Amino acid sequence: MKTSAALLVGGSVTAVSAMFLAAKMFSSKSSEKKDLTLEDIDDEYDESEMITPDEVCKIFDDLFMHMQGVISQIGMQVQQLQMQGQTIPDQQLRKLLKQEFDRNLTAKQPEVCEKYGIDEDCFEEATKEFLKLENESVKKAVTRFQKFYENVSGESISSDGGKGEGKSKELLSSEKLLEAAEIYFNALTDSMGEIVQKFKEKGMSLNDPAIVQQLQMQFAAVANEAGEKALDEKMGISTSVFQASIQKHANDPQVGRALAMLQMKQQQDLMALGLPAM
Repeated sequence: MKTSAALLVGGSVTAVSAMFLAAKMFSSKSSEKKDLTLEDIDDEYDESEMITPDEVCKIFDDLFMHMQGVISQIGMQVQQLQMQGQTIPDQQLRKLLKQEFDRNLTAKQPEVCEKYGIDEDCFEEATKEFLKLENESVKKAVTRFQKFYENVSGESISSDGGKGEGKSKELLSSEKLLEAAEIYFNALTDSMGEIVQKFKEKGMSLNDPAIVQQLQMQFAAVANEAGEKALDEKMGISTSVFQASIQKHANDPQVGRALAMLQMKQQQDLMALGLPAM
């Protein structure tokens, strides 16, 4: 991967001055550099060789699911330490998470691109171009991945400064933070419950790993929005304030234990819905 995770998901979009350059950018095959005329385009590029928005989204979906698994494993290890009364300084934890995110993404992205038969550099360039064209599906996939990275790293890379920019930046007290955390986790659990119910109504078995993966993908697509909406409506705060408040109280063992208990309760609630332990 030739760009950092932050640049991949939050970098500025490069302008393209001509349609034939866009066609070249979308080509899924590496080609030798040579001068092209507009008359050459039909001969040089077949529609079957163009990267589509759907393919870009599928790559982001695969990367998102993989990285969720990586961070989930680390999170469970940290949770076990917190339950034992141990604490990891927030700066150290963020550094660890960011390093593992970057390392695993760097290793996984070429593998996923190869799975879909797409050149890695062309995937990155096509992503930028589709964002420039404001393709809704690609924009949604990138935004989801971007917010995931922000949650993990604690760094804001949103080009628009993030949602809730106009809201108060005053951080929450430990008591208010735990109240917000309960609201946030409940919103995610409720959102998952609605999706599970729809799957069950269709007769889809949660014992099938492929079905569970499909369910998790649908959940991931709405989770951030559900959490943001609940925090905004019930407490009038943005997720950036919520996350910054978690960082503020990261070294408070009581807060750590309380958050770990909320996470455990959420896991129990999800298992009660019929989901396997994650």
